[in-house]
Amino acid sequence: MQISHKIVLTGGVLSAATALAAPATAQTLDVTLSLPRLSVAEYHRPYVAIWLEKEGTPARTLSVLYDVDKRNNGGAKWLRDIRMWWRASGRSLTLPADGISGATRAPGTHKLSFTAGKGGMPTLTPGKYTLMVEAARENGGRELVRVPLHVTATGGKGSATGKFELGAVSAVLSR
Repeated sequence: MQISHKIVLTGGVLSAATALAAPATAQTLDVTLSLPRLSVAEYHRPYVAIWLEKEGTPARTLSVLYDVDKRNNGGAKWLRDIRMWWRASGRSLTLPADGISGATRAPGTHKLSFTAGKGGMPTLTPGKYTLMVEAARENGGRELVRVPLHVTATGGKGSATGKFELGAVSAVLSR
């Protein structure tokens, strides 16, 4: 004896089934970061840490830009100079971290993209977040820029500007 099943989808049911079968688009956080050109006698590229904070949840490191090419991971020993990041989540991170660690950047404007579920980027639920960007330079200064990021069901954006080590920082969350 054979049993057969027949499924008939009509009108609204087909539309709902199609919507459920369609892949959801991932959240993408695009961060634009400006590193100013400084006129100093001995210029070193800054180490930069980028992380997300939301009240009541642990800080999430998105990116750490440092001298990843130093022998025996020697560049990592200077990461504690990025003090606020180091206290928030850096000291518990094993570096180099896949999808998070990267090389320092030259002066100019740089765009970094983070996709939810990859590297350190979590899926962001609606609420108020703070994107933190901190830079520290050898024989130079350090600076922290806080970018308020109000996330809604459709996305979010925010911007702030540094004064010395960092220039304009903006963030756009899209789905």
